[in-house]
Amino acid sequence: MKNSDDKYKKLFASEYEILEKNRAALDGEPLEYKTLFENYKKLHKNYRSLLKSASRMTKMSDISQEKLNKEFKRLLRIEKIKVSAGLYWVSIPEANVYIQCGCPADSVKHLIKKGLIVKRESQGVSFESGPNVILLSDVSIQNGHLANLAEFPVLQMLYRQGMILPGHPNNLGIRPLLIGSEDQIMAQSGYIFRGNYGLINREEIMAAGISSEMADELMRLKMKFAFGQIKTTDAFIETRILKEKPVEIRNEVFIERTGLNNFLITWRGKTVTINLNLEENEEYECPYQLGIHTYQKNYFSVIHTGEGDGWDVNRPCMSSILIHQGRIFLIDAGPNIMASLISLGISIDEIEGIFHTHGHDDHFSGLTTLIRSGHRLKYFATQLVRTSVMKKMAILMSIEESHFEDFFDIIDLEPDQWNNVGGLEIRPVLSPHPIETNIFFFRAMGNLGHKIYGHFADTISFDALDGMVTENPSKNGLSPSFAQSVKERYLLPVDLKKLDVAGGLIHGKAVDFKDDRSQKIVLSHMERELTDEEKIIGSSAYFGMQSILIEGRKDYFMQYLNDYLKSYFPSVPSHSMEMLVNCPMVAIDAGDIFIHNGTPSDQVYLIVEGLAEYFDPLKKLKNKLAAGSFIGMMAGLAGEPYSGTYRAVSCLKTLQIPAAIYLEFVRQNQLYEDLKQIYEKIKFFQGTSLLGEIVSFPLQNIVARSMRQKQVEKDAEIIPENGCLMMVAKGSAHLFLKDIKIIRLNNGDYFGEDSVLFGHNSRYTAQAIETTLLYIIEQQYLKDIPIVRWKMLEAYNKRIYKIPSIF
Repeated sequence: MKNSDDKYKKLFASEYEILEKNRAALDGEPLEYKTLFENYKKLHKNYRSLLKSASRMTKMSDISQEKLNKEFKRLLRIEKIKVSAGLYWVSIPEANVYIQCGCPADSVKHLIKKGLIVKRESQGVSFESGPNVILLSDVSIQNGHLANLAEFPVLQMLYRQGMILPGHPNNLGIRPLLIGSEDQIMAQSGYIFRGNYGLINREEIMAAGISSEMADELMRLKMKFAFGQIKTTDAFIETRILKEKPVEIRNEVFIERTGLNNFLITWRGKTVTINLNLEENEEYECPYQLGIHTYQKNYFSVIHTGEGDGWDVNRPCMSSILIHQGRIFLIDAGPNIMASLISLGISIDEIEGIFHTHGHDDHFSGLTTLIRSGHRLKYFATQLVRTSVMKKMAILMSIEESHFEDFFDIIDLEPDQWNNVGGLEIRPVLSPHPIETNIFFFRAMGNLGHKIYGHFADTISFDALDGMVTENPSKNGLSPSFAQSVKERYLLPVDLKKLDVAGGLIHGKAVDFKDDRSQKIVLSHMERELTDEEKIIGSSAYFGMQSILIEGRKDYFMQYLNDYLKSYFPSVPSHSMEMLVNCPMVAIDAGDIFIHNGTPSDQVYLIVEGLAEYFDPLKKLKNKLAAGSFIGMMAGLAGEPYSGTYRAVSCLKTLQIPAAIYLEFVRQNQLYEDLKQIYEKIKFFQGTSLLGEIVSFPLQNIVARSMRQKQVEKDAEIIPENGCLMMVAKGSAHLFLKDIKIIRLNNGDYFGEDSVLFGHNSRYTAQAIETTLLYIIEQQYLKDIPIVRWKMLEAYNKRIYKIPSIF
């Protein structure tokens, strides 16, 4: 007994000494310090009591002491767990500090999967555990993906943990805490604010093309959702800005930055290190597995690609893919949209555009994934929704709102009217939600008349809607006529209707559609199973299911094949093109290597559907190759072996062309000399990360023919030309920013991206380490290649981080 007590005293000696010595001063300290002291007193009392009881049972004594000592040590430890790529968990139970380190897409789902967010009950109230601190990445983009998406993690803390709910047992006066660099704190605070409220006053709403009367109506509705007050983000979260010195999180837990995305967390002499940098070619992970699926390009059909929500750990968030006349359109882009596309065998470059319902993260955060394309995807929404989304995107990325147009081809839709887009008709209808939202009706004509698909995300239940109705125009809420028009549009009968039935204050309920006369209803947007009552009202749809509304009679595969070939060889007559079209179509399974490094280029491939990847082990290079990529086009021309390995990321459909036929095609159409002139430049592009990934040969061809060369001698200073990107073709140079050496530039590296992105004179200078050949590419030849602009933005953000004081 005495030995055990001595162990306990040693274990807690330093804590008791400090607390007893300073107890008188605790009256003026924050509540958590008082609570900490009382916890120690309780621990001591409980330990002695339990130990006394255990001593009466000699057989259990050692076990009890061992368990108790283990529990005490657990309370006094600092623990780090790797959750997934770029996401860590640090817990310090005795300090009541639980840190989510890193905040990529679907981070909450990863924590649930890892058992770090679990259901609990206290005082008869069920709620979740989880983090109370978020450590942000120093940079907003890593390896092409957004690194900081704190909207849903903060919502989980506030509502699912109960930290903001009045009278909740977990509302202990502690607010969620964001930690990071000043620019990332500002970006996340603004993005969370726009995620909560969207447009925040009638002036912003009217600037989005809404009449004065309707703007007043929408503001009354918005204020009702906001419980009468639009609050800044700092009203419900705390922030800590990390600079040069250590910063206290809470209760003697300190954090300091030791390098870019490297941190040291300290508590009472115990430390852990956190590295949020992704490895080269590493990507953030998807929390669920979707398997491999196939689909058909029909005249008019819907592929169901998400029936879950932001909390469902096993399914993507509510979304659909719409196919019309063989063209592919997305409806919303939630987190990990790339995983859904790969599962279906669709590359981003195959997508025509996206129809966007609203800017909440479970429908919005995959939007930047679509930027990783060789062409600007069409962005379809009402001006009201688009304005709300642009403001959120701009502050998240710390860019001007106008830059949204650099990445997307914006097409505004007229609200509550049929808009014709290449024969597909779309009617967006306003849906009451905390931020600007529209549901969609899609209509196409077939042999039996119009077929209509209704995509209803996000909706509101009729009882919640009725609770907002007021006839007093000076009160927050909505008018009876507005509420009635919403119900009438919700209940319009269609051939296929997908519904948000998540319930609660801001989502719909299935029961409201029990008398809906639609041909088929699909219930969606929830993390739970359907109830028996709901199963009577609507159907389920599993990932990859395809609802065909109008059958297709045309071979859309051949249409895409011919379009791709025409883009490569625009001067070749159609009868000559048949030489290639007549080659075999070859399907390649996901995960298969179809070209090994060093193998002869006796076959060349045109990817017609799907996504592949290229590995160059010498350059440590991995590039994605989308539909429309011509593999071996240059190697086959020169008779060189393949210099890398090619692997199918998704299922591929390819045109496999024997090299002999390809060379004969080139000879007959007198293409050899023309291709030979740009051979070295194209070969150079394909070996770079900037222009080798996704960017097709026709685009590479335009850039190659337009760029200029410049040779500089050893030690010469290089000043980027205004509005031009400078690429190192041969040689090397040091890059400087305000006379501070940033990095060494080698073959394939570039600088001057700030001038291309923002239109001002570049802040960089460089100095040649040896005689160096540069390629100079003017801005106009890069502005319509979104993935190139996106990669330049990532590089720029990482470089300026090294010298934050000058910006």
